[in-house]
Amino acid sequence: MFSRSGLITAGVFIRSLKSFQPLGVVTLHRFSDFCCGRLTVLSRSRLHPPLPPPPGAPRVRRYSKNTQMPQKAKAAKKQPAAAQAEASGPVTRDKSGAVAITVHAKPGSKHSGITEVSAEAVGVAIAAPPTDGEANTELIRYLAEVLGLKKSHISLDKGSRSRDKLIRVDSSLSPEEVLRRLREAAG
Repeated sequence: MFSRSGLITAGVFIRSLKSFQPLGVVTLHRFSDFCCGRLTVLSRSRLHPPLPPPPGAPRVRRYSKNTQMPQKAKAAKKQPAAAQAEASGPVTRDKSGAVAITVHAKPGSKHSGITEVSAEAVGVAIAAPPTDGEANTELIRYLAEVLGLKKSHISLDKGSRSRDKLIRVDSSLSPEEVLRRLREAAG
């Protein structure tokens, strides 16, 4: 009924279970798990310290549930009143000292022109299609004409593929003078 090798294996198994008594309840899913050293401990007494894992066993990380990661302190940046007044319009001075113009482009128009100067942006109609950068080139050419500057003094800083753009003017003009010239061109 039982083979001799089966009885020997069962005896080894029973003797090994006696050596695992301090561990608590040991479960064995398959007999092959025991042969390969994969025993699962379900419970353990609080009196015994945890046993080190056997060599070659995967490491288990344990994290404390009571601690939280520290949060970064948010520093509030205060600007002087003059800088806040300048930053409220579409024409401002950036960190490097150049004048920045916020533009809302309207490509595909019949004629280039400034349609409006609002508190958020300068609306510019552009007589070029919005493909292959033609509208951006025409915008820079038109703004250079309106401001009385060379095209090399005006560059597209942000928004090459968007209607909302940031134009950088590298010249000695003040933001107030640039805004005055844009309003004159708007009519």
